[in-house]
Amino acid sequence: MRNRFFLFCFSLFFGVANAQFAHIDATVDFWDRVRFGGGLGLSTESGFFSASVSPSAIYEFNPMFGLGVGLSGTYTNRKNFYKATVFGSSLIGLFSPIQELQLSAEFEAFLVTRNFDNPLFKNDQYWYPALFLGVGYRTQNVTVGIRCNVLYNGDKSIYANAWMPFIRVYF
Repeated sequence: MRNRFFLFCFSLFFGVANAQFAHIDATVDFWDRVRFGGGLGLSTESGFFSASVSPSAIYEFNPMFGLGVGLSGTYTNRKNFYKATVFGSSLIGLFSPIQELQLSAEFEAFLVTRNFDNPLFKNDQYWYPALFLGVGYRTQNVTVGIRCNVLYNGDKSIYANAWMPFIRVYF
């Protein structure tokens, strides 16, 4: 059932996107259609620190469809337990059937490296993929919404669960 839902969403998203490519105005300068954005994250508490940087860029083919790429880096340290680094990239597709609604599909791939201070835990390094399908309310260059990682694996994920709220800003 999960695979059928994913296939349906993927087909619908890229089917509509393909139809939008036929309406690209070639007279508009490439850089006039590029939007830059990203995210910064910082989390601290007693004995814990985490910081992340995630720049991204979107090319808007038209007011309804955009495609972009992003990079991400995170450093996490839990005192006397572990240190972790996460580096990765993403590919994102955005579709707005109406101005206020934004649907998204985002594939992320991360290289996770965890080093434990306690010899009872084994240091590890692995690749973790994530495929998010999302929906959000959009006003001008800001979108607020929710997304779900359809590839979520609780044992390896860098996220607490499959569902994640988001705020997306592009200039």
